[in-house]
Amino acid sequence: MYKEEDYLQLSGIQHFAFCRRQWALAYIELQWQENVRTVEGKLLHEVAHDASVKEKRGSLIVVRAMPVHSRELGISGECDVVEFYKAEDGVPISGREGKYRVIPVEYKRGKPKTDDVDALQVAAQALCLEEMLCCDIPYGYIYYGETRHRERVDFSETLRQKVKDMYTEMHKYYAQRYTPKVRISKSCNACSLKDICLPILNKKVSAKKYIDSKLEEECPE
Repeated sequence: MYKEEDYLQLSGIQHFAFCRRQWALAYIELQWQENVRTVEGKLLHEVAHDASVKEKRGSLIVVRAMPVHSRELGISGECDVVEFYKAEDGVPISGREGKYRVIPVEYKRGKPKTDDVDALQVAAQALCLEEMLCCDIPYGYIYYGETRHRERVDFSETLRQKVKDMYTEMHKYYAQRYTPKVRISKSCNACSLKDICLPILNKKVSAKKYIDSKLEEECPE
């Protein structure tokens, strides 16, 4: 169990899964820079996180910007949207009659990805909700702004364990104040921290090749 002062930001897992160096630059070194993608994502989340909007549709209750945390994972943050569906096999919630099934919904600006980067974040939210509400959450959703469609995410044991392992690694790096070296990929071009990270400077260049190239520049044939 982690102490509250040691909690990491829940949302950091998406950055960590995308690039460990990006996460460390943003969450350890506190360096950040916006680009079109991050601004669009922020605008979409502002709509989803409008806590002043309360919705009740029949037996469905919709809660926005719901604070969550987990002592086991050592994280805290907010769920974009949590939907509570009245169900006999659900759990009681404060101030409401009956029992409810709990479904987290994460909002993303783009379209569904081929990897599990987005799924990890909504799975982490589910683990927090399970710990807080003493319930089981088998699945959640990711709403993509580009397609305007929800994608279901099943919280398998494999996905849950990956979330736990990643937060363990994140806590280790944070305690050491360690920023990993970059692993250059085509994704670097889409990163808002490209000009801060400067991945080109982290390429492994042979010292002999470097010296030979400089000699050729100074002493051309």
